Amino acid sequence: MDSTEMVNINSREGALGQPDVAIVGELNPDLIVYGLPRELPEEREILASGFTLTLGSSSAILAHNLALLGSKVTFSSRIGCDVLGEMCCQRLREAGVEVGRVVRATSGSNTEITLILPLTTTRRILTYPGAMFEMGIEDLDLDYLATAKHFHLSSLFLHRKLSPHIPELFREMKRRGLTTSLDTNDDPEDKWDGVLEDVLPLVDLLLCTEEELAKIAKVKAAAEHVSANVPLLVVKRGASGASAYTGGRRIDVPSLRVDVTDSVGAGDTFDAGFLHQWVRNAPLETCVAYGNLAGGLSVTRSGGIEAFSDSAYRQSFFERHWQQNTLVP
Repeated sequence: MDSTEMVNINSREGALGQPDVAIVGELNPDLIVYGLPRELPEEREILASGFTLTLGSSSAILAHNLALLGSKVTFSSRIGCDVLGEMCCQRLREAGVEVGRVVRATSGSNTEITLILPLTTTRRILTYPGAMFEMGIEDLDLDYLATAKHFHLSSLFLHRKLSPHIPELFREMKRRGLTTSLDTNDDPEDKWDGVLEDVLPLVDLLLCTEEELAKIAKVKAAAEHVSANVPLLVVKRGASGASAYTGGRRIDVPSLRVDVTDSVGAGDTFDAGFLHQWVRNAPLETCVAYGNLAGGLSVTRSGGIEAFSDSAYRQSFFERHWQQNTLVP
């Protein structure tokens, strides 16, 4: 095999029927190391208090938790020919995500990996992009993506090779009748331009944090500025809940009051809860509240998927907290 030859993982997987959501994004594990000091001295061995090795990446956490909510999800990405990539695919399979279009490169870079060092109120995030930087438009099955009701892309600025084709990808999905959404996540280069300006007009739903919103807009009235350019803007505000902006209207929904163990993946899990209701045409207030509910569950355990992976715990949490809302799912 040469450097351009690929093999598909699970190419014989059974079809899900029509997917609710087709997701394109990065796929990697998260190694979360706890109990480290803010400043790490050189040439010294520093002891941690614990660690979690789990499924990471914004798009994969979204896919995993969205599938466990009951949506039909297909996932497209690129990994290296190594054990970490296969581990990630296995976690997605266990959640019911269709991963037959994840491409495993037979040469080139290894699977992406992220090291997260939680501090008291913030965290340090170190990512080796690996195979993610090498995923191109040729790795995507556009006909298969177009069978879904909705198309979503995460981590806009990690798609180094795909980047010039992302507007084309969104345009094609809309041409084929899909609704579209984007979660930019962070820009490691902190430029917040380039492909972003070209793709925003093709997005039906933009999901972002307050910090990301300010960088996207580059103006003081960030929400008003961005919401004038996308049909629906949803801003995740952490402990302050979330807000939706559409047609000159703003909807605010408070967050749940829960004990926070780990905020890794909470925003991506909010996306899962929101999209699960949105693709079912639920009222916008319900979509935001369900996003808050999903995000609230996520932070009660380490990592982005561990709370969702415990089905009994997940069901108990949803039944207990959703009943406290006046909204009905």
